Amino acid sequence: MLNIEQIRNGLVIDHIKAGQGIRIFNWLRLDKLPYTVAFITNANSERSGKKDIIKIDNTISINYDVLGLIDPDITVNIIENEHVTEKIRLALPKKVENVLICKNPRCICSTEKYINHVFHLENEQLHTYRCEYCDELIFAKDFK
Repeated sequence: MLNIEQIRNGLVIDHIKAGQGIRIFNWLRLDKLPYTVAFITNANSERSGKKDIIKIDNTISINYDVLGLIDPDITVNIIENEHVTEKIRLALPKKVENVLICKNPRCICSTEKYINHVFHLENEQLHTYRCEYCDELIFAKDFK
């Protein structure tokens, strides 16, 4: 049986789709943190069969919109004094700025560097977004 110490104060990113945890680990640059980080892959889950979990033994700033783009079923548990004080359930964000990049070379946000890349959720089931300026369609899974 795997034994991971309980964290005193920090974050637990839970219910990550199995195999997607490494994207979150890399996006958050957790390998650069001076804190203890546990990255668990293929843990048993009643809800989804298998899941990944990330435990961070400190609080860090996270852009929940980006985390929701990677996997909208994630929950983030805020831990204080070894107890969950808050549980944040993520979802696909309705609007994202400067996260997704418009691939249309004629779009104003591609030609003018000072203009933000703004996308609006078009289809929640398909995880698709539309550029605010040129209507270019992009899938949330294309986020790098």
